[in-house]
Amino acid sequence: MQSQPDPLLSTGPTVAIFLRMPSLLRITGLGRSTIYRMVATNSFPRPVKIGHRAVAWRRSEVETWIEGRPVAH
Repeated sequence: MQSQPDPLLSTGPTVAIFLRMPSLLRITGLGRSTIYRMVATNSFPRPVKIGHRAVAWRRSEVETWIEGRPVAH
């Protein structure tokens, strides 16, 4: 039996991956209010609506933001 390829590892069209708040907190180490404060000052990616009362962040935008952060020595 042949296994299905993992769509996240595909080299085809980019698949949008969204992060909800709990994942975002874990990945960034920031707090909820800090994230929303940074969004308000345009220093963190803006969330996108994924439902009537739900928002999420594009993983690609969050990863780009993380890569742009200064490295502590």
